[in-house]
Amino acid sequence: MSNDRLLVIVEDDTAFARTLKRSFERRDYTVVLAAGIEELGDILKTQSPGYAVVDLKLAGASGLACVEVLHAHDPAMLIVVLTGFASIATAVEAIKLGACHYLAKPSNTDDIEAAFSKAAGDAGVALTARPTSIKTLEWERIHQTLLETDFNISETARRLGMHRRTLARKLEKRRVN
Repeated sequence: MSNDRLLVIVEDDTAFARTLKRSFERRDYTVVLAAGIEELGDILKTQSPGYAVVDLKLAGASGLACVEVLHAHDPAMLIVVLTGFASIATAVEAIKLGACHYLAKPSNTDDIEAAFSKAAGDAGVALTARPTSIKTLEWERIHQTLLETDFNISETARRLGMHRRTLARKLEKRRVN
């Protein structure tokens, strides 16, 4: 299969993977899903994607191993790593292993597609000392708790100490495209 617009998403969270898949399909990508490195290996036996989105933290494994497999399969493939647990160490390793970009969740389809187009890097990017905003920290905590509760809104709201409707309104404002 041609890799012109073929994208593989390696994500063990099936709801998030399906959401990303639908969003990329609306942008004329052909999308295949893999929940881990074994499924990824099966896909790469028959298909050669030009793009990949890999979750850093997969059930029982690191997404970095998937990045390594993808890069070995096709060094020209554009690989974006997504994570809710960003760190400098994992960002550096992801890039060393062949990722073209590393994005912290929440990231939407626009962010990921922009990362594909910025694979070459930009030495002129402005250096800033901007601290992380409270809203970003809040969203990261909400997302982490959603993951822990398998996207159960009621349980997430209880763990965060907020009303269920308040959480639903916040999620409606930061919907993943």
